[in-house]
Amino acid sequence: MSRREIPPADAAVFELAGVTRHYGESVALARIDLSIEKACTTVLIGPSGSGKSTLLRLLVRLIAPDTGTVLFENQLLTNDNAGYLRQRIGFVVQEGGLFPHLNAHDNVVLMARYLRWNTSRIAARVGELAELTHFPADGLRRFPVELSGGQRQRVSLMRALMLDPDVLLLDEPLGALDPMIRFDLQNELRDIFQGLKKTVVMVTHDLSEAGFFADTIVLLREGRIVQRGSLTELLRAPADAFVEQFIRAQRSSIV
Repeated sequence: MSRREIPPADAAVFELAGVTRHYGESVALARIDLSIEKACTTVLIGPSGSGKSTLLRLLVRLIAPDTGTVLFENQLLTNDNAGYLRQRIGFVVQEGGLFPHLNAHDNVVLMARYLRWNTSRIAARVGELAELTHFPADGLRRFPVELSGGQRQRVSLMRALMLDPDVLLLDEPLGALDPMIRFDLQNELRDIFQGLKKTVVMVTHDLSEAGFFADTIVLLREGRIVQRGSLTELLRAPADAFVEQFIRAQRSSIV
């Protein structure tokens, strides 16, 4: 069972139908059908090259599908409306993606300044986010190279949350951190997700991490969804031999 009840199907935030994506002759996604429910954490997992990051980038229209449709709250996601809809979607890219020539504060407030928020509104929101992410106020004037790995990830999260988006997408947000920092941030992130009650879609390679965060795990292989469910469901009723092999390879890390 999930840690919290999954909303009904009509509460889906994203709906993907018949989605394919190729890079030259390589198949990144092959006819993906997927619903992502509101106010839940969905974790995309699978081996390298399984299509996890490609699927995440489709949700924010950084790339377009070759065939099929991606709906965001029943609205077709297109190049024409992507700019507006992205204001409702926060995105944390691999290793944070901070601009090295901007300090932490200026990285966080990029979109707010673009949208011409006034100074007091920006200051109030930055203060809220610094408290939420346990980021030290004196660190806001530091540049990314002057921050620890955990602090850079907190700045990336603050930037993604600046506009108070409905959806948060995270691509391997903790993958580059050492185990102790990763452990601390895992607990902090889960508290943030549960407290904010936002729709979260996260990519990871780590089955233990997927089980820690997820209401629903989506396991991919070679651009296809192999199984979808809770960690308990994957452990008790693997869909095929690949799922069994994937679980067996990571069983020592599952807690």
